[in-house]
Amino acid sequence: MAKIIQHQIFYPNPATDVWEYLTDPELMKLWLMPTDFKPVLGHKFNFTAKPMPDFDFDGIFHCEVLEVVPFKKLSYSWDFGPGTGFLNRSEVHWTLTETNNGTDLLLIHRGFEGSEMLPIFDAMDKGWLGNIKKILKLLNPENDGAATA
Repeated sequence: MAKIIQHQIFYPNPATDVWEYLTDPELMKLWLMPTDFKPVLGHKFNFTAKPMPDFDFDGIFHCEVLEVVPFKKLSYSWDFGPGTGFLNRSEVHWTLTETNNGTDLLLIHRGFEGSEMLPIFDAMDKGWLGNIKKILKLLNPENDGAATA
């Protein structure tokens, strides 16, 4: 059975501000990792992290933009592996819903199949939550990013 990472967080900021952190490579580097991302359908890009041999991970996430609806939806493939040509395939989906007093952000990361994926699933589940909370702190430094997750 496939496991799914899902986190929802409220930002007391307009969707345009949250969107910038999801799509601007300079801002993405502050809360996630270095990337050559562009919010263009079909754009192929990478995220670069430290290799993690314990997870059979070479440090490069190979991605492709699958959907872009400015200020509302963003999806991309998220493939990773040992660098030998074998990749674990998954997808990241972001949905922004603007409210009267801010933006609800929903993150869904799918594609973790098989028991061998449990360690990386657990690490990425915690990592994603910590990272989206970083966006909250970056957008709202005056209140140390306090909001509901």
